[in-house]
Amino acid sequence: MGQTDLTPPLGFDGGRADGDTPAAGHYAELPVRPYDLLLRAGCRALIPLRSALGLRRAAAALRHYLRGTGAAHRVDADALLALPDVRTAAGEQLERWRAEALERWRDGPRTAAAYPADSGWREVELPRTWGSVDWRLALRAFEYRLTGTVRVAADGTASADYRFAVHTRWDAGRFARLHDVGLAKGFTVTGEAFGHA
Repeated sequence: MGQTDLTPPLGFDGGRADGDTPAAGHYAELPVRPYDLLLRAGCRALIPLRSALGLRRAAAALRHYLRGTGAAHRVDADALLALPDVRTAAGEQLERWRAEALERWRDGPRTAAAYPADSGWREVELPRTWGSVDWRLALRAFEYRLTGTVRVAADGTASADYRFAVHTRWDAGRFARLHDVGLAKGFTVTGEAFGHA
């Protein structure tokens, strides 16, 4: 049986305890003008165009916005985590966890041990590269949080079990006025994936 470290979690420096999701503008506070109806019609026309171009995530996010429910929208966090920039950010955090766990393990009795780890909320901006276009149009940027446990075996090998959580506010960017006039509604984006590294 090993030991479980109950000190503060690994890798939290630089992360935020709470997601820093910006609030959308005030819903339905402005009067609807003819331009707003044209903008909504243009957005509706964008949905099948995006779908035809294979940008299904971007189409789904815009469709959800125009429905106007404000309900949370779940995304495929495994697919998001597979993007190179996201995978790099998460991989650097996991590497940091393993290094910090080994440092604590070396200072202890050098038996099998488990260390809690938490990155805190961090932001990733999606690049304008071809492989990320769909996600870029769907989210632009998002916040993620890795939580988990790093286990160090008695021989000093380290591995991590983790949960990758996504949470951000979809604010529509240049279409935000539709929220302000009540013709669409901003929403929260969520998702999670699990892994071992």
